[in-house]
Amino acid sequence: MTTAYDFDAIDIDGKTVSLADYRGKALLVVNVASKCGFTPQYAGLEKLWQDYRESGLVVLGFPCDQFGNQEPGNEEEIKNFCSLTYEVDFPMFAKIEVNGAQTHPLWKWLKKEKGGLLGIDAIKWNFTKFLVGRDGKAIKRYAPTDKPESIAGDIEAALG
Repeated sequence: MTTAYDFDAIDIDGKTVSLADYRGKALLVVNVASKCGFTPQYAGLEKLWQDYRESGLVVLGFPCDQFGNQEPGNEEEIKNFCSLTYEVDFPMFAKIEVNGAQTHPLWKWLKKEKGGLLGIDAIKWNFTKFLVGRDGKAIKRYAPTDKPESIAGDIEAALG
């Protein structure tokens, strides 16, 4: 059986990270963008990371430029923006695709595990979020409009 821990991803600094490094942690996996109406959610995601990291939550940010060219920068520009504007400290990854032929394998799996509304699995916009339990299984998918603070109860339940 496949879990989130079976995947690798390139981090924002260009290093390969095995998600198995997060085994036993709950994950909040988010496609992010720097020039989106939902970009202020970075602050809420960072707050979740700060509030729950000691309890076992890891927020994982995956920049994506597939929606309205809202993540045009390179990894260094994205990293600087996140750090300077929102003091982002949670793990960030290299830019990926979440839809189409080049979809990152983790995202392909997440969409299969927790499909979207009306059976449409495609990611609709930036800041779609997936909560993954400590067992590596996808628990829930959240829409871009779901603010990070609104899912704290689900995170607490996942952390047990």
